[in-house]
Amino acid sequence: MAARAGLFRALLRARVSQKQIRHASMSFTVCKELEASSFSEDRTCKANNGMDRIFSGIQPTGIPHLGNYLGAIQNWVRLQEEYNSVLYSIVDLHSLTVPRDPPYLRQSILDTTAAILACGINPKRCFVFQQSQVPEHAELGWIFGCFTSVPRLRRLPQWKIKNTSQNNEGNVGLFMYPVLQAADILLYKSTHVPVGEDQVLHLELAQDIAQHFNKKYGKFFPKPRAILNSTKKIKSLRDPTAKMSKSDPQKLATVSITDSAEEIALKFRKAVTDFTSEVTYDPDSRPGVSNLVSIHAAVTGLSIKEVLHQSVGLDTAHYKMIVAEAVIQKLAPVRNEIKRLQQDKCHLENVLKAGAEKAKELAAPVYQEVRRLVGLQ
Repeated sequence: MAARAGLFRALLRARVSQKQIRHASMSFTVCKELEASSFSEDRTCKANNGMDRIFSGIQPTGIPHLGNYLGAIQNWVRLQEEYNSVLYSIVDLHSLTVPRDPPYLRQSILDTTAAILACGINPKRCFVFQQSQVPEHAELGWIFGCFTSVPRLRRLPQWKIKNTSQNNEGNVGLFMYPVLQAADILLYKSTHVPVGEDQVLHLELAQDIAQHFNKKYGKFFPKPRAILNSTKKIKSLRDPTAKMSKSDPQKLATVSITDSAEEIALKFRKAVTDFTSEVTYDPDSRPGVSNLVSIHAAVTGLSIKEVLHQSVGLDTAHYKMIVAEAVIQKLAPVRNEIKRLQQDKCHLENVLKAGAEKAKELAAPVYQEVRRLVGLQ
């Protein structure tokens, strides 16, 4: 409580109006679509009855951090209201590329489910399901793997980075990760995929696989388009040149969406900036304070320009507390809802089960037709 009181005293000393720390609940950033060439209209490509379909996945790493929330989940919530066919998957098969204790993985799947529901994902507006409960994902991934060359996968930068980090002993699952991603997307004939900038090349692989399959067997898969969130990538509070990560060894670097108000205030108070007190936005020369501005804009729904206008005359020390309070207000209801949902394991399991059943209804006919086309039946 003392830390909380100190936070508000700092706000009062900065003589900040309520307007400066307000946030727009459930206000989401506008995203932009990458242009992609259209695909031929025929009986196979119109399997969605001309309907756009969204697919995206999240690894079951437990409770997401602030970067996950602002960079992906918040955008998911908006998309479920804009599109009529949306699938969000807990991609547990992908998570096996890193060794995990089985009980921990099982709990992480439920915690991740609780988190995205608490953030606003509505199972009545989209299908929320566990990837491994729809076996067609892995089966289609194998077929796609037979159409994908080893050199093509080796060129992907994420494989190079992760394989190097594992002393060039990365497993086959890690190598095939992008192929399974392509199967995740194309299994539902998805037309749009919300992705981060670091995943664009993986989506391009999915496009290439779809194009190769269509060329060999006739038009069947649509060419999925990327939807990029305009929210700036959220960086570490201790090293603003690196992205915020749950695995960061520095405890003050990452804000979990279940952090208490006191923990959030401490982390922002200790956030790395520079020796210039003015609040400006220049990610190249002032990455620390620019990261704070990006976070402030994302949690309030304001533009970078609006945030800077409201911050005229503030020094970075006071501004850190303004951003902290905006984050506290944004995450408080989310944190409370996560705690409530974690107490209802049965509900979480039922959500995933129901979502998987609905996903199977979409996946089964697509996969059966793939089997027929390639000669398996």
